[in-house]
Amino acid sequence: MNKHSLNRFIEKYYLGGNCSSVVIKSDGDKLSTRFITGDKNLLGELTMSDWKFDAADLGVYNTEQLVKLLSVMSENISMDLTKAGDKVVSLKISDSASDVNYMLSDLSVINTPPKLKQIPEFEVKIKVDKSFMRKFVAGKGALADTDNFTVLTDDKGVKVVIGYAEINTNRVTLPVETESYDKIDHVSFNANLFRDVLVANKECESATLEVSSGGLARINFKIDEYDATYYLVAEQDV
Repeated sequence: MNKHSLNRFIEKYYLGGNCSSVVIKSDGDKLSTRFITGDKNLLGELTMSDWKFDAADLGVYNTEQLVKLLSVMSENISMDLTKAGDKVVSLKISDSASDVNYMLSDLSVINTPPKLKQIPEFEVKIKVDKSFMRKFVAGKGALADTDNFTVLTDDKGVKVVIGYAEINTNRVTLPVETESYDKIDHVSFNANLFRDVLVANKECESATLEVSSGGLARINFKIDEYDATYYLVAEQDV
């Protein structure tokens, strides 16, 4: 097994520490997980294909600890499960020189992300390419204390503004290319979470950010063997 592939999978749900506790499902050929941030402002679904492993549900309560243990290993690893009866209790990771043991959590102590009952119509579809990703991450870095970005629409097009407010403020305005759009009221989302999503999927060449006037945004990344979808809930008090 390739450690880098597993680390990339972890990076796409962990989001720099925003989603630490997940249930990772293995069906023998792929890994998948659903995850949610503590503030419930982001929900995601992630799949990695072409990963041969035992069929099992792995309760990962502390992802940071798992990442630190993986850092001990060389690039080529093997993984084995330790069971007590029918229950999976730990994950043993080995390379040619050493091994580590990661204690798995009872699945009942990990919050199950809710199912989205109804997906609204997305009136705005913004093209997300390498240039947009780079500028958004840089803009968020320049406005480190700014927590939100806002999608603005008018007759001239669509803009994404980091630090938007009705009064004059420090802000970064990014005119964007759209696949399609209707004019909608201003809608704002967590800029820190969106920055972390872009960083975790930085190798993606293109994606589409879909925005609904109902207060939901969705972006999907298909990269190599990974398929990641993130839903952002609008901020109410911007």
